[in-house]
Amino acid sequence: MKAQELREKYLHFFIEKGHKQIPSGSLLPDNDPTVLFTTAGMHPLVPFLMGQPHPEGNRLVNIQKCIRTVDIEEVGNTTHHTFFEMMGNWSLGDYFNEDAIAFTFEFHTEILKIPLQRYAVSVFEGDENAPRDESSAKKWESLGISKQRIAFLPKKENWWGPAGLTGPCGPDTEIFYWSDDATVAPERFDHTDKRWVEIGNNVLLQYEKHEDQRYTELQQKNVDFGGGLERTLALMNNLDDNYLTDLFYPTIQEIEKLSGKTYGESENTTRSMRIIADHIRSAVFILGDQNGVIPSNVDQGYILRRLIRRAILRGKNLVISDIFTPSIAKTVLDNFKSTYPELEKNKIKVLEELKKEEVQFYDTLEKGMKEFEKVVVDGKITGRQAFVLFSTYGFPFEMTKELAEQKKISLDENDFKKEFEKHQELSRTAAAGRFKGGLADASEETIKLHTATHLLLAALRQVLGDHVYQKGSNITQDRLRLDFSHHDKMTPEQKKQVEDMVNEQIKKDLKVSSEIMTLEKAKKLNAMGVFEHKYGEKVNVYTIGDFQNPFSREICGGPHVEHTGVLKSFKLKKEESSSSGVRRIKALVE
Repeated sequence: MKAQELREKYLHFFIEKGHKQIPSGSLLPDNDPTVLFTTAGMHPLVPFLMGQPHPEGNRLVNIQKCIRTVDIEEVGNTTHHTFFEMMGNWSLGDYFNEDAIAFTFEFHTEILKIPLQRYAVSVFEGDENAPRDESSAKKWESLGISKQRIAFLPKKENWWGPAGLTGPCGPDTEIFYWSDDATVAPERFDHTDKRWVEIGNNVLLQYEKHEDQRYTELQQKNVDFGGGLERTLALMNNLDDNYLTDLFYPTIQEIEKLSGKTYGESENTTRSMRIIADHIRSAVFILGDQNGVIPSNVDQGYILRRLIRRAILRGKNLVISDIFTPSIAKTVLDNFKSTYPELEKNKIKVLEELKKEEVQFYDTLEKGMKEFEKVVVDGKITGRQAFVLFSTYGFPFEMTKELAEQKKISLDENDFKKEFEKHQELSRTAAAGRFKGGLADASEETIKLHTATHLLLAALRQVLGDHVYQKGSNITQDRLRLDFSHHDKMTPEQKKQVEDMVNEQIKKDLKVSSEIMTLEKAKKLNAMGVFEHKYGEKVNVYTIGDFQNPFSREICGGPHVEHTGVLKSFKLKKEESSSSGVRRIKALVE
């Protein structure tokens, strides 16, 4: 089975069951500072899981682009990836666990033809906060799954959320596939046996967790199904290695050609090829995303830089000479351009940025080699010195270790790990402060700032011109940040004009209204939108002011305040360059 066939089978099945297909959201979420990347299909849907009506109704399906880097060190085995595609379907207050289980079972057994003897499930065993999920277990049993193949597991195994300290959460029921062709699956399901591979998960969002640790039932109960495309595809082709599917193999073949080595010839070669294939694929999707960023030393740009440089080091390990990342990237672009047209649109940017980063990294390595020679004293290098080489000069620890071994220099690896862990802890502490709030928890402060962002964009277009479009935004509980298209630094007079204009709309206490309408109608009404994004047939449009002659009208998921007067006052704090042709404003509301 090819990847595109699996995508089409999945989407078609759920469309037939009354679900509306929605586009994949961006890998770099708008207005959600709780995450750097979209890590699950539910991220773009948070407001609708919280009860806001979705323009396409209450049954949805899509395949979502995702990035996860928390376990980046595990990439190199047969199943771990930083970029992956998540097959997802949702019920927003419509059907619940029994129908969700029936849909999943039918798709797996009738469409994908998974035999019952390879099928097992787990459900929530219950605790002091929520009861044992007997309902899901009974439904599985009614479909032909034996009791021995239904495992009741604790919260750490079969519970999702909340995303933060509070919010929607609930038990889940997971589906497993027996992956070992050499043996018959045992009658009793043992979730610790790695030969049972998870291929799907229905999350039953039915509770809300409160600050006082209480759990109460949600008025709107949702279902969120997620299934990894890469893993499912490998199993459908009886492969125990995701990199042998058509999602990766063209890229692996290009790496073989460039390196003169063969995939599978040794553990080190195979691991290096997998890391290059995975990391360059992820880099292509981040660079080519509709909200794509370029390599930098902060936030998403830092993750992107790390992925590219890890791939380059692995290329060095395979003795690939010359610039090679664009050649690898071309195989990814060719493989995915029909599924994700934004990649083809941004192809030149993707290839140029990869080449630029690779050239820059080789320069970094050269400088780092010189610094390495300086810090070596009496045939040894301390962990602290190795960490300074890494943090100050960008010189990877892998290179320090390799040089130390070549030159028979003593290196205190444990000391380096301690320094690195201290650095990670500081980063986590900073991130916890930076990423608190956001639309993921829809706090009062972030809702105000989200509304102010609409006012700001409309004011910028009036002051600077119609060439101004939103290029990205980020909202915390403390401030808003808007990136917009404009080449020149704003003058003090222009900044004052914009600030005064926004405050004037706040003073007028304009009504903020929303309406679900067709995309065609939204365009006729001149609603602002990022039209290189894929929208569904229907969209949510927010209007600020008189409907016939509004101050602002934008396609947006929300939420917003009901009247601008609650913002009290707006203060523009900083205006600066973000990237070529893009300016950035940071601002506050009272």
